[in-house]
Amino acid sequence: MTESTAPQSEHRTVLLRGGDVHSPADPFATAMVVERGHVAWVGSEGAADAFASGVDEVVDLEGALVTPAFTDSHVHTTSTGLALTGLDLSGARTLTEALGLLRAFANSEAGAGAILGHGWDAARWPEQRPPSRAELDEAAGGRALYLPRVDVHSAVVTTALLDLVPGVTGLAGYHPDAPLTGDAHHAVRAAAHGAVTPSQRARAQRAALAHAASLGIGTVHECAGPEISDEEDFTGLLKLASEEPGPRVFGYWAEAVEGDKGARRIREIGAIGAAGDLFVDGSLGSHTALLREPYADALHTGTARLDAADIAAHVTACTEAGLQAGFHAIGDAAVSAVVAGVRAAAETLGLARIRAARHRVEHAEMLTPETVAAFAELGLTASVQPAFDAAWGGPDGMYARRLGAERAATLNPYAALLRAGVPLAFGSDSPVTPLDPWGTVRAAAHHRTPGHRVSVRAGFTAHTRGGWRAVGRDDGGVLVPGAPADYAVWRTGDLLVQAPDDRVARWSTDPRSGTPGLPDLTPGAELPVCLRTVVFGQTVYVRPNE
Repeated sequence: MTESTAPQSEHRTVLLRGGDVHSPADPFATAMVVERGHVAWVGSEGAADAFASGVDEVVDLEGALVTPAFTDSHVHTTSTGLALTGLDLSGARTLTEALGLLRAFANSEAGAGAILGHGWDAARWPEQRPPSRAELDEAAGGRALYLPRVDVHSAVVTTALLDLVPGVTGLAGYHPDAPLTGDAHHAVRAAAHGAVTPSQRARAQRAALAHAASLGIGTVHECAGPEISDEEDFTGLLKLASEEPGPRVFGYWAEAVEGDKGARRIREIGAIGAAGDLFVDGSLGSHTALLREPYADALHTGTARLDAADIAAHVTACTEAGLQAGFHAIGDAAVSAVVAGVRAAAETLGLARIRAARHRVEHAEMLTPETVAAFAELGLTASVQPAFDAAWGGPDGMYARRLGAERAATLNPYAALLRAGVPLAFGSDSPVTPLDPWGTVRAAAHHRTPGHRVSVRAGFTAHTRGGWRAVGRDDGGVLVPGAPADYAVWRTGDLLVQAPDDRVARWSTDPRSGTPGLPDLTPGAELPVCLRTVVFGQTVYVRPNE
């Protein structure tokens, strides 16, 4: 890809030509004009000649693909950055290997001070158990260590970190030699993150946003809250993102709202909604997701954090204040509680007001036909993570071990949600699963349960336009005149129209239909490589040596 060498300016008019432009305005577009941070025109190569002499810059795409930039609708930015720059155990294949990685990190210069790590999953290890306190104390050399499980709903820690949290042994979720959950987990997490300096946080945030930009992600939804991070971290991230080139950041703060005062506080800290990880339950991996029937491998039904009355009060207060509400709900009992609470709010305020507010539910994994229909009725957005199914689905995966194969096969029913008209927004929950937009679309199109698969086009829309709609905006995530010029340029192979199975109408895959093609996301096929990412007309990433 080549371009003129004129210096970049916010108000420069740019013509991109000689590639493929993914746009519903023209399914065969090869060129696009960007002016004042917005898409001004898309069309054919021949028509582009008329613009060439009147623009400030011409970019020769050299056959590259231009798409809307991705939106990741559920990110923990600082934690993602700390995972990128800290101890990453996601690749550890055994408990012994994980302890070896910890020991090496603790002995390295990068391991000075408290150690923050991420990514272990005992369900993938042959030992089938987490590290013990004694093993961690030895491997960490007696230093403070916070090591959350991959789902970030439980953690193992060292004695040195426990010593920084007076009274932790009396908190709910404390276990002498097992992963901490609940209040005990939140307390040690606060202590560990409190040991991170403001400069360390800023470095982590920059690392996460730069990594996102390198993957063609133009927008992230930061899901923060008092049980996840702190206000200084949240406001610092929003400030950094507003002052430095990089992906847009829309921030959610997960704190219950009881009235106008609470709603004002949400707005004052810069959040666009009291949503994200406002926990109704926990996670399946940590046995804290709230189920109707007990776990297959544990004699209980998980942990309830909010009930239907709490949910109704929050949704009512947010709706009256013109604020978006939302919840973290994974288990079927938790999702049912959300539906009951939102429906109660609708009975108070009227269904039209609830639907107009576009409240959202994060994860929403264990759905039934009844709750899917309720999501559609109530106008709830499902903010979901297809990589969860790729990591833990299938007959031999973690879901099946926790729930049994029959219940596990009902999880993450994306096709049913789309058929019902439920808006989907795709994300990663990074660092729970990595930032990986094309991999996320692939995971949805090749769901481990075939009946839940969606087309590549539907998955791509959920990861682009769906993220904008999830924040209440219908003008972004698509390359049409007037839309924000948030786009990515990709090196990729042939473009295809990919349907999930033969039941899909074949007309959409016929070139005569005018359906824009997308890269081949068949498992094993090479994923597109991001060459450039642009946000509001400004370049925020260029692949080295391109």
